[in-house]
Amino acid sequence: MRKISSFFEKHAFGVCEWWGEKLQLKISRIRLFFIYTSFLTFGSPIIIYLIMAFILEHKEYLKLSKRKTIWDI
Repeated sequence: MRKISSFFEKHAFGVCEWWGEKLQLKISRIRLFFIYTSFLTFGSPIIIYLIMAFILEHKEYLKLSKRKTIWDI
């Protein structure tokens, strides 16, 4: 069981870790939230998790350049 959990922790997308840092919550609580809501809602949070993982993996490509004023186009 330890090998399986360490594999997923090493190769996971880091969505729960990112949310944990932003919200100052334990990562295990966020993971449990995703697991329990996935069972209750028949897997729809998994789709949301994958969308968040895609955004986190490609955030440098999705960021818009910061403009100082509205006239800097």
